[in-house]
Amino acid sequence: MSNIRIGCETYTWQMPGEQYKDKLEHILEVTSRAGFESIEPDTSFMGRFSDPVLMQEALDKYKLELSVLCLAEDWQNPQETEDERARAEQWIKFLKHFPDTILLLVQKPGKDRENLVQRQQNLLSCVNGIAKRATEQGIVCSYHPNSPAGSVYRTEEDYKILLNGLDKQVIQYTPDVGHIAKGGMDPLKIIRQYRDLVNCVHYKDMYEDGRWAPMGKGIIDFEGITLELKHTGFEGWIIVEDECDEAITDPDQVTLDDGIYNDEVLKPLLR
Repeated sequence: MSNIRIGCETYTWQMPGEQYKDKLEHILEVTSRAGFESIEPDTSFMGRFSDPVLMQEALDKYKLELSVLCLAEDWQNPQETEDERARAEQWIKFLKHFPDTILLLVQKPGKDRENLVQRQQNLLSCVNGIAKRATEQGIVCSYHPNSPAGSVYRTEEDYKILLNGLDKQVIQYTPDVGHIAKGGMDPLKIIRQYRDLVNCVHYKDMYEDGRWAPMGKGIIDFEGITLELKHTGFEGWIIVEDECDEAITDPDQVTLDDGIYNDEVLKPLLR
């Protein structure tokens, strides 16, 4: 039996737009019903649950853990803006109530890749600084690159700069297998190459033409990746972040279907 567990990201409920932003408790209920063990909320979904007491009560009610908290910001400058720093401090303070939760840092994609070298260095400076402050408070951090056209870390060359530029004393790496594939890379190869840095993994599926697919319907080799994680002693969270088009109209059903995929395919691999 491995020590790998499976959680769910709130981005599936981001797909319809803003309508679920004040419905985190509903998301927790669906996530629990689908058989996930944890939730990874983006901070924009937290609302009244930014009160750690209310968050813990909701987690207990639905028998879930807060495995990861995702903080997404622009980080366009060499240092955080005052507002960015204030929000980072807010969530560092919040996570002191959840010492086993990973603070996941994600940069919002830009419109293009102009001034790429400077923007890449600015991002590294900001996230390394946040992670240093969080680590001093006992909080574990990770960084998650994505793949839209305006992302500054989306190709294999970008990944070399990113993963050699993260301050490994304070922050590690969350590979998102879908974003890796969309960036033209082999997810299994990237995970093997940077395995020592991996402290969380995001799963999403992709069709061969680059569109996001429901879990198990696309080309991502989830069985091979899961077995690689298991056989290399990974102990942590796989977080399912389904962004398929079906989630635009029915994120609840997409999550329930993902739960079936987990039960039939992923969980047997972890025993």
